[in-house]
Amino acid sequence: MSLGAATLYPSRRSPVLARNMVATSQPLAVQAGVRMLLKGGNAVDAALAAAITLTIVEPTGNGIGSDAYAIIWDGQQLHGLNAAGRSPAAWSPERFAGQTAMTQRGWDSVTVPGAVSAWRAMSEKFGKLPFAALFEPGIDYARRGFAVSPLIAELWGRGAALLKDKPGFAEAFMPGGRAPKAGEMFVNRPAGDTLEAIAETKGEAFYRGIYAEKIAAHAAEHGGALTADDLAAHNPEWVGTISQRFGDAILHEIPPSGQGIAALMALGILAHCRLDRYGPDDPEALHLEIEAMKLAFADARAYVADIDHMRDVTPAQLLSEDYLASRAKLIREDIAQQFDAGEPNRGGTVYITAADESGMMVSLIQSNYMGFGSGIVVPGTGISLQNRGAGFVLDPGHPNQVAGGKRPFHTIIPGFLMAPGNQPLMSFGVMGGPMQAQGHVQMVLRTQLWDQDVQTAADAPRWQFLTGREVAVESAMAPATIDALRAKGHTILVETPDQTNFGFGGAQLIAKSGEVYIGGSDPRKDGCAIGY
Repeated sequence: MSLGAATLYPSRRSPVLARNMVATSQPLAVQAGVRMLLKGGNAVDAALAAAITLTIVEPTGNGIGSDAYAIIWDGQQLHGLNAAGRSPAAWSPERFAGQTAMTQRGWDSVTVPGAVSAWRAMSEKFGKLPFAALFEPGIDYARRGFAVSPLIAELWGRGAALLKDKPGFAEAFMPGGRAPKAGEMFVNRPAGDTLEAIAETKGEAFYRGIYAEKIAAHAAEHGGALTADDLAAHNPEWVGTISQRFGDAILHEIPPSGQGIAALMALGILAHCRLDRYGPDDPEALHLEIEAMKLAFADARAYVADIDHMRDVTPAQLLSEDYLASRAKLIREDIAQQFDAGEPNRGGTVYITAADESGMMVSLIQSNYMGFGSGIVVPGTGISLQNRGAGFVLDPGHPNQVAGGKRPFHTIIPGFLMAPGNQPLMSFGVMGGPMQAQGHVQMVLRTQLWDQDVQTAADAPRWQFLTGREVAVESAMAPATIDALRAKGHTILVETPDQTNFGFGGAQLIAKSGEVYIGGSDPRKDGCAIGY
């Protein structure tokens, strides 16, 4: 990975180099992680402190009621954690009969929140510091307040306009009847009390104690199906990773029900497309990337679900080299196409990465899904709940059809790059709904194929496949490139700068380089990379 001085794309940021590092989307959360490292903690302690703090300082993207996934390099091997919750046992297709799509807000979008269980599982398996120490910064910001950062304030205002009437929302997030503005102090004492109880009981109060009772009671009051038994039944799972090689790098993702497999499939398809003929911003390269992503998403939407329900088409079949080569042959270099799923069996998110000088690296993501999630906040607790149930579909017989006790299709995915020979290369993620798998592909190609440093890769203008032949691009993309893509038949939507801040995700990256790490943080977010 080169570290050239030339600035290729508009940004005021330089890559950060240090032996210990934390990068995420809000500066106070980054510092919370660094504080753990300075206390003698490791990268897991740092990542968890940042994640816990983010539930307070970036409530637009996550909360105490989030879900979470993680990939951890412990210095010897990779570990993959799936802490996503399952749907309430009482859910069934009949509950949603007559609807054309899954409910996106309110109690009928809430599945069991898993982030708290991820914090405990990661700390118990890998952490050095006492569990309660990880909560100190978050509790302090909840009780004493913090100044709301600019981009988060913008998202806060948008979310409040949509969700102000949802149970508990205004009480928790609209002091004085409105969303706080950038620079204003915000206090959330109930969330501080909840975090303290979680810290003292190692999560038991949340899943089997007083807070489980409060969540279940609020659900019952408002017609929700989530019960105390659903919460008590939750357990995070160490599931390992699935992977795909591209050149001299191997991308690792969490197995389904997450969309990470779509990034692996796209890279596997692109391995047959001779991308090395082009530069990173060449429209010919972007065209091939977009078409590969379309093919991957067509299959992901048709087949990816809770892995226990992927009986007809397995991840191994979707990642078969022969299958991906056959999919690559469908791409035409001269024209944009629409693709159907193949037949392989016949042949509001936050992201944190941390690294320490012992060699440990962490890729952690947690999310409420759409901004502020379900919009539900349990009164007196500060617990805002995700709306991951919106990831199910209603199509009869689909592997991702809604049912009780089942994990929905998930957009949040942590990424990790390894080199052959079991050597770590990069811990990274690109938060942002359906942008995430596409962002992973773009970060891998820029850093590995085209040797861009992590900050340059984060700064570069992005594209996002939407549907059909529609592709959104950032306005920073060269007009000639946009014209060339349109000439191939892509319907290009150019996003304005204010939309660009949010629609194309937020990348956070830490790459290993000899004895130090190189960190990059997305200028589309309020955060930063800090090291020492």
